[in-house]
This record gives sequence, C-alpha cells and structure tokens, in this order.
Amino acid sequence: MHPRRAARGFTLLEVLMVLVIAAAGFALVVRFTGAGVSGAELKSAARTVAAGLRDARGTAIATQESAAMLVDLDKRTIEVTGAAKPRALSERLELKLYTAQSEVRDERHGAIRFYPDGSSTGGRVTLSAGERKLLVDVDWLTGRVSIKEGG
Repeated sequence: MHPRRAARGFTLLEVLMVLVIAAAGFALVVRFTGAGVSGAELKSAARTVAAGLRDARGTAIATQESAAMLVDLDKRTIEVTGAAKPRALSERLELKLYTAQSEVRDERHGAIRFYPDGSSTGGRVTLSAGERKLLVDVDWLTGRVSIKEGG
C-alpha cells in the first residue's frame, strides 16, 4: 500500500467563504466611495464659489456700483450680477448660505453684495459632502474671500 499523501489545495467551502468576504468588502468600498463626492470635487466647488465672489467684488470696484453674487440653493447655482450665465455646482453637494438679512430673497435664494470700496455685506457659503465641509467666507469690512476647512 501506498501511504496517503496530504491533500493540497482548498475545499469548496473555503473558496466560497473567501469570495463572500471579498464581495462584501468590495460592496462597502463602492458604497462609501462611489456614491459620494470626492475631496477634489468639493475643493473645486469651493474654488468656484470663491471665484464668483471675487468676480462680484472686482465688478463692484471697477464699475463703482454695488454687485452681488446670487446663490440658488435649489438649482445649486451661483451667478454674479451682470454675468452671462450662472455657474452650476455639483448636485451631490449640500449648500448653505449665511448672509445679511437684506440680501435674503427667500429661504432658498440669497446673495452676498459687494460695494464700490471693496467692502461687503459679509457672509458665508458652506459646501458639504457627508462629514466633509468647506467654508467660503467673506469679511464684511474688507470684502476678503477665504476658504477654510469646516468643523
């Protein structure tokens, strides 16, 4: 008789368990990364908002008349007064606008206004995607626009 050699390889049950665990891991990765907004997309949107605010400030200074950046929270667009067309932001972002009461049109529309001397009504546009937030702030006295990480 020949002595039995130890079997090499994996059983069907072992292979199936590995496949189930791998599929579950893949599903979690896709769920948390595929459907969300990337950090680059969030930063790009914040830069777009900041550029719109700087455009409005520059327009106010150049024309010596007040100019505003209008924010539509429903359509997720921003528009500088006198600009050709609104700029669209990602539908997957959550937007919030904090501005002077005089610039609130209704609960879903408002503006941040700049004056000929460069000052503004001040305000903040908050862009968020899940737990990540970026704040685009406007200093009311200087009209300076800055982007900060949110908490």
